[in-house]
Amino acid sequence: MYKHILVPVDGSELSSHASVKAVALARSLDARITFLYVQPDYPRPIVGEGTLIAPENREEFLRSTEEVATTILANAEQVAAGSAVPSATHTEVSDTPWEVITRMAVAAQCDLIFMASHGRRGLASLLIGSETNKVLTHTTIPVLVYREK
Repeated sequence: MYKHILVPVDGSELSSHASVKAVALARSLDARITFLYVQPDYPRPIVGEGTLIAPENREEFLRSTEEVATTILANAEQVAAGSAVPSATHTEVSDTPWEVITRMAVAAQCDLIFMASHGRRGLASLLIGSETNKVLTHTTIPVLVYREK
């Protein structure tokens, strides 16, 4: 059935739980996993009332997001290794995670995307947007959505 599963991770508790479930599914299918973390891009400076506001310099920002990516992906790989599921990791910088997820699934020849959904509805969904919904809308690869009660 499914032999290569793409699992986007973001470091949240929900994402960690989804990784555990994805690993269990991969093990039952004798499949492998690619964990994907999309690093945020350096924010554009905000100018307001003559003041330039930037979170930190670009190099510090990139270094800190790379450290976060390394930690999150190492934790996910550890879960897979604990269940003897072959895994790989990938990270990419982008402000549009859904685009990276859909592109990576094709590039890595994944046959399933397993991702968590925070379950935002109504106005929150409209304002914040749903990466899961965007992936569902833009991919032809099957998507399994993990949600907790």
